[in-house]
Amino acid sequence: MTVPLTYVIIVTYLNITYVRGADVYMKNTPKISDAEWQVIKILWEQSPMTANEVIEKLETSVDWNHQTIRTLINRLVKKEAVSYNVKGKAYYYYPIVNEEECMKKETRSLLSKVYDGSLNLLIKNFIKDEKFSKKEIDELRSILDNKEKQK
Repeated sequence: MTVPLTYVIIVTYLNITYVRGADVYMKNTPKISDAEWQVIKILWEQSPMTANEVIEKLETSVDWNHQTIRTLINRLVKKEAVSYNVKGKAYYYYPIVNEEECMKKETRSLLSKVYDGSLNLLIKNFIKDEKFSKKEIDELRSILDNKEKQK
C-alpha cells in the first residue's frame, strides 16, 4: 500500500500512528540518506530478508549495482537502523528503527530546512497542490477536529 507523502507528513506531525511491520523503537533515530531510505522501506514492508532478496526487490525501481545495495545495507547496520541474524551462511536483515519515528525525523528536517519551522506553511502548500479522496479528506478533518478538542 502506497501512502501519499502529503498524508504521511500531515498524519505524522499530528501524532497519528501509521506503522507497518513490527513496532520497534530506538531512542536516537539515525539520519538515513535518500538511498538508504529505498533499502529500509523494503525491509519495513517485509523482513527479515537476505541481501539478495533486497536486491531483487530493488532491481525494478533503481538502477544500482548489487554491491551498492550491499553497501547501503551495511551502512544501515553501522547506523544501527538495521540488524541481522545469521542462519547457516545467510544473513537475514531486519529494521530495528520504527518507521514512524524515522518519518517524524525526516518531516522535522524538511520542516526546518524548507519551511523555516512553519508547520502551517508546509500543510497549506501540500494541501493546495494535492488531490485527496473524500475518505482522505474525512480522515484529515477528523484528525483536526480531535486536535481542536485536545486544547
